[in-house]
Amino acid sequence: MIIIESKRKKIENLLKKYPDAVIMDVTSKAEDDLIALSPFYPHGGIPVPFSEGVTAECVEGVWQGLKVFENEDIDKSIFRNKSMKNIKRSVRKHGKVLGHRKGIDRQEILGYVEAKHLIYIPTYKWVLENRVHDIINRLKEIARNKTLVLLDYNTCCDVDSPVKPLSHAYLIKAYIEGLYPYGDSQTVSMPTLPFEDL
Repeated sequence: MIIIESKRKKIENLLKKYPDAVIMDVTSKAEDDLIALSPFYPHGGIPVPFSEGVTAECVEGVWQGLKVFENEDIDKSIFRNKSMKNIKRSVRKHGKVLGHRKGIDRQEILGYVEAKHLIYIPTYKWVLENRVHDIINRLKEIARNKTLVLLDYNTCCDVDSPVKPLSHAYLIKAYIEGLYPYGDSQTVSMPTLPFEDL
């Protein structure tokens, strides 16, 4: 069984609630190889949806780079950020969010829920399928025999929420359980890049 809990909760309280569980931090603050599951982790070579030949360092870079504000369009420089810092683009600095551009050269701007469906979810799936096989297999094995608690800052498991950010820990859980949202027929086709292109 896999459970999503808030990274902000105290570990001792989580251990009381799930006494026999294995608790794993999958955020950018993880202190082991699980940090590679963070959307901020710079895997490199991640295809940017609807943008042929364009790649980004991390999932969050794709999400933030394609964001359109009332005072600023997309920012392709975010695609190259490897630092895991200064990736988020704020309303305070750039004005109201208008949506996410459907690719770097397209005019269409996607609403928040649609952007989650067409940009965030398939991009994170690409990372799960192409960059973190060993980690996912390890988590699968743990979840087979024990309760696995994944810690994330966001715990929303509703992919259609118009206001709450989606938990990437939920996407990990869904992938392991074979229930990843919007199966292959609805996700963006993104090719596996040869190793030498990374």
